[in-house]
Amino acid sequence: MTQDKQRFYDRFADEFDSKMNMYDTEKRVRVLFDQLLPEDLSGKRLLDAGSGTGWFSKRATERGARVTSIDIGHQLLKKVGEKCQTDRAANDICRTGLASESFDFIVSSEVIEHVPEPRLSITELNRLLKPGGVIVLSTPNKVWHFAITLANKMGARPYEGYENWVGYGELRRWFEEEGLTVEKQIGLHLFPFVHPIFYPILDFMDRFGKPLGPVMLNQAIRARKPDRA
Repeated sequence: MTQDKQRFYDRFADEFDSKMNMYDTEKRVRVLFDQLLPEDLSGKRLLDAGSGTGWFSKRATERGARVTSIDIGHQLLKKVGEKCQTDRAANDICRTGLASESFDFIVSSEVIEHVPEPRLSITELNRLLKPGGVIVLSTPNKVWHFAITLANKMGARPYEGYENWVGYGELRRWFEEEGLTVEKQIGLHLFPFVHPIFYPILDFMDRFGKPLGPVMLNQAIRARKPDRA
């Protein structure tokens, strides 16, 4: 049952991009790479943890990073290969099996909520990060969790996988418990009605992602692992 729920998205990998809201996907790519990860990535090792069909891996390769894409779904990883050239492996982000301190940067977007124990994923990603390395991650905000229940009941987004959403302060605390320094945390999407008619409002309100972050639909965070003394 656990594996079935985690592999839910892999069942419709060929239709994944058409089913997802590309306005939301493209916004998260911009936020994570343009706002939270402005560094020169050329030649750096970057992990796309929970790559989906590869939009974040694609942007990372365009920025010159040496990318490893992992996802629990084999079919999704095939889609990554159609978008960009990366090292690809079918791994659970809570137990990747990858070598410790392997990556300069880690990117993970809308992934940790889809595992049985999201807290474990933060521990694992921290293990994989080099000292001085940076992780940027986005995930839905638990304050809006009721919206997914309504969407499923209305048939707007039928979903059979895990939806373990994390609170805004809770996410920051998890990073700090791992010894990571949170350098920035912001919200995006003021409300869950991500429809073209609301795009201008959502884009405008994203300017206030820092003060309004605790009440926004999604959250994004940047944290750094301390250098060794």
